[in-house]
Amino acid sequence: MILEIADIRIHPGQNAAFEEAIQRGLNTVISKSPGYLRSSVRSGIETPERYVLMIEWATLEDHTVHFRGGPLFPQWREIVGPFFAQPPHVEHFNTLG
Repeated sequence: MILEIADIRIHPGQNAAFEEAIQRGLNTVISKSPGYLRSSVRSGIETPERYVLMIEWATLEDHTVHFRGGPLFPQWREIVGPFFAQPPHVEHFNTLG
């Protein structure tokens, strides 16, 4: 299992619309991708325009090849991309133990 963490910054004042959009994108697009296991989103307290999206994938390639290189990625970005103040910072993590 691989954990993808995306650090997302949105434009000020867009929180409610972004929160609806990210949930819709997760439910209608990302959850249909091969290797998708589960996801969660956290909102910043000190920085309200900051969100952390965590997605568990079966393999790294499920995210980097199948999702990012497939037809679902443009659909995802169409839903959430307009809210981004800058490109999200994305990293992947292995599970230990």
